[in-house]
Amino acid sequence: MPLPLEARTLLKSVFGYDDFRPGQAEIVAAVLDGGPVLAVMPTGSGKSMCYQLPAIIEDALTVVVSPLIALMRDQVQQMRALGISAATLNSMNSPQENDDARRAMREGELRLLFISPERLAMDGLVAELRRANPRRLAIDEAHCVSEWGHDFRPEYREIGRAAEALGDIQVIGLTATADAATREDVARRLFPSPPQLFLHSFDRPNIALNFALKDQPRRQLSGFLERHKGESGIIYCSSRKRTEEFAAYFAEQGYDALTYHAGLEQETRNRNGDRFLREDGVIAVATIAFGMGVNKPDVRFVAHADMPSSVESYYQEIGRAGRDGLPADTLTLYSLDDMAFRRRQIDEKQIGEERRRIEQDRFSALATLCETPRCRRQTLLAYFAEEAPACGRCDVCQGKVAVFDGAIPAQKALSAVYRTGQRFGAGHLADVLRGEASDTVRRHGHDAIKTFGAGKEHSKAEWSSILRQLFAAGALQTASAEHGGFALTPKGEDILFGRAAILLRSDPATKRERRKQDTEHLDEVTDRILTALKRKRRELAQAEGVPAYVIFADRTLIDMAEKRPATLDEMLAVHGVGERKLAQYGDAFLEALEQALR
Repeated sequence: MPLPLEARTLLKSVFGYDDFRPGQAEIVAAVLDGGPVLAVMPTGSGKSMCYQLPAIIEDALTVVVSPLIALMRDQVQQMRALGISAATLNSMNSPQENDDARRAMREGELRLLFISPERLAMDGLVAELRRANPRRLAIDEAHCVSEWGHDFRPEYREIGRAAEALGDIQVIGLTATADAATREDVARRLFPSPPQLFLHSFDRPNIALNFALKDQPRRQLSGFLERHKGESGIIYCSSRKRTEEFAAYFAEQGYDALTYHAGLEQETRNRNGDRFLREDGVIAVATIAFGMGVNKPDVRFVAHADMPSSVESYYQEIGRAGRDGLPADTLTLYSLDDMAFRRRQIDEKQIGEERRRIEQDRFSALATLCETPRCRRQTLLAYFAEEAPACGRCDVCQGKVAVFDGAIPAQKALSAVYRTGQRFGAGHLADVLRGEASDTVRRHGHDAIKTFGAGKEHSKAEWSSILRQLFAAGALQTASAEHGGFALTPKGEDILFGRAAILLRSDPATKRERRKQDTEHLDEVTDRILTALKRKRRELAQAEGVPAYVIFADRTLIDMAEKRPATLDEMLAVHGVGERKLAQYGDAFLEALEQALR
């Protein structure tokens, strides 16, 4: 069905938009065609327009099932401000508000009625709705229907039965995140016949992705917030207690920080949520329950004080930033303890083996995103089966993360795990690899094994990083749920015996330590030259759309600054400069050297 002409007219006259966002027009046309529709669109792409506009065009009632009262009330206010008759039935309404909503529904005045899945399941409401003769049932956050979804809510399971009881009603589902298994489950549970599926790009190029190993999280987040003074943002924490601690700390630092979690009194939670939605410069320190469907376009940053639960959750949570299309920033902190905790949660769940396998695969994807040596955007979109060029904005692309061939150190680490009995943790293994005969090492006789002292070239912190990355990559697993430690996996055995390759990355903290060691001996002139060379590297990387390290590693630039080659032949003597790199970048860096020496 082609999009009716009045759709674009109303889009401009009611909503003030000159054109549809990518993907909206075809979904609106499909909705108006009357068949079942399942739309998977990224956060910020304007999913709500796909049911709002048809309700206006057809001058008929659409019932919208939404998970959060605050979101429903906010959308009702927005619709009424546009002159659209909208209401919500919920427990936070006054009795008069609910009575008014029911009256408007009975008299055919409403175009949009927002209700929660719990409210839809209440006795008598379906019968009321049938008498109001709604045109369609729109399910927001439709992934919540599926047990494979990252926010599964049992109440959503009742929607399919309610839709059936409503008789001849169109059902449409909308969500920002649903992998293949989730989409299949949603389609089976929500729709009487296979829906028309719209699967749009998950790419949010305006959002910069940054990850960091936890190292004094308050200090790390303080540095992040320093770049975003006066801006609205969200900091996600893993527990209610941590939200309160972080909110209090940042309030003391002068930020307008407030707490949001399910343990707050309803009035306080609503007040805090309203302040975040309506005021500028407010920081919500929250559990992950906050923000599902947050309708605030100018959230400029999202930070995670703890590792998210899955790639889907991470994607949806960061998607609450930059809905206006302007640049937004993110920072995700993680640790080996976070990873071990997530894996332990999966192992201890009372679930079937198939679901356990899927959750383990999802965890591995998240760990890979944390530890990836390639562009974050490419890694994230690959999870959703999309390809993309390097973003040029994430921490990896901007050269904040160094990458190296990890075959040899990985084999040393895996050998240490194997030879010590596959039951010891990172600290003990690092001592063994560095040849440090601690009391524990001597007591277990590990100072006599072949791997003892085989890794003196790396610091203890670097070995901890390597072991953590091997764990994230699925080469190591937890040896014991009770005592921890590492054991090899089949993938780890393949790496150990040279049947598989692996790239590793240097943690930003470790990289800073090494840079300090490498550059502290440089004189003022050499340091100035190094700065100029890094500037040239950044320019070239941005022009080519590749990470900075792809041009030259820091070690190469340091050696270049010290040797100061004046010809291409002399440039070949610099560490890390081969014939290909010489042909590509030799002249550019010679020119940068000449200018820096003037």
